[in-house]
Amino acid sequence: MADETSFFDRVYEVARQIPYGRVTSYGAIAKYLGAARSARMVGWAMNGSHNKDVPAHRVVNRKGLLSGKHHFEGTNLMQQLLENEGIVVIDNQIQDFSTVFWDPCDML
Repeated sequence: MADETSFFDRVYEVARQIPYGRVTSYGAIAKYLGAARSARMVGWAMNGSHNKDVPAHRVVNRKGLLSGKHHFEGTNLMQQLLENEGIVVIDNQIQDFSTVFWDPCDML
C-alpha cells in the first residue's frame, strides 16, 4: 500500500505543475513517472485528489475527453473549471486539444 500512496503523491506533484489554461492526459503523467502502462492508476489518483489542492480538472484522457467528469460535484463542474481557464469544451471534448496539451515529459 505504501507504493500506491507514494505513486499517488508523485502523480499529485506532476498535476500541480500543469499550467493554468493547459491540460495533460492520464497517460502522459504515467509515462513521465516511468509507469507508461499505469494511466488507470493516474485516474484513480485524480479521483482521490479532492481536498489535496490538485487541479484534477486539467487531467483528461488521451483524446481530450472529460472522462473523469463524473467524479466532480455537479454535472458540469469539470467543464466549467476548464472553461474558466479559457479552454473550449464541446460535447465533453476539449477543442484544439493539441494546442492546449501540456506534456510533462517535454516540460519537466
